[in-house]
Amino acid sequence: MTDREDPQPQGFVDLDGDGLDDNAIPIEVKGLVSRFGDNVIHENLDLTVKRGEVLGVVGGSGAGKSVLLNSIIGLKQPEGGSVKIFGQDIKYAKRRIWTSIERKWGVLFQQGALFSSLTVRENVAAPLYEHTRLSRREIEKLADLKIAMSGLPTRAGALKPAELSGGMRKRAGLARALALDPELLFLDEPTAGLDPIGAAAFDELIKDLSDSLDLTVFMITHDLDSLYTITDRVAVLADKHVVAVAPVRELEHSDHPWIKEYFLGPRGRAAVKAQRHVKA
Repeated sequence: MTDREDPQPQGFVDLDGDGLDDNAIPIEVKGLVSRFGDNVIHENLDLTVKRGEVLGVVGGSGAGKSVLLNSIIGLKQPEGGSVKIFGQDIKYAKRRIWTSIERKWGVLFQQGALFSSLTVRENVAAPLYEHTRLSRREIEKLADLKIAMSGLPTRAGALKPAELSGGMRKRAGLARALALDPELLFLDEPTAGLDPIGAAAFDELIKDLSDSLDLTVFMITHDLDSLYTITDRVAVLADKHVVAVAPVRELEHSDHPWIKEYFLGPRGRAAVKAQRHVKA
């Protein structure tokens, strides 16, 4: 991040004193260009994530779903375009503003990204030690609260990641992502590797947390059941940009070849039929 910061736009409202516009769109990506050498991943990609929505992000292998996520959270510097979080272009955010941005989001990476040498409670407490001045006792209480919110039993707090099942590791990673009471939640393949029952339970957990905490959720997934169960809209990455953003039921009627194959192909049809059977 550079030390230059764009002047605040007219109408800027900073209720929290954190330098971010509380009325701004949570995520706004414009003209994004991403490449690795000569390999262009994104070209003039635009995407807006509305406040309070659960946005699913889908695309074929190599479409750049994880690259998009990494560009939004600052792990990859785009070759062009802009990424704004609550109205702040992250490319020009000063350190103080960047810290405020980080406190407004939580990230659940696909493999959990937990510290293997720490217990679950210590993993969840890590962001609290980094970003707050709370006492150790207060942090431990908050960590236990987030562990409970994620659906883990109390005993899980004393365990290390290697002692957890795959589903429990997902929930531990979610507890850590929720540690700072974020407004934005990024999920990278949250149900990958889970059995159908575990995946359905995790979907319900995300839906309940989104509703109760008024979260804005950006979720990369291949899970059609998740898309039908908890998303408000789905963004489709293909041809190096976002080719459609719409509720999943609308995407069923798309003429785009990849979208038709994804939602109405053999596996897609099974998911649609199952969802309609449940609602019947």
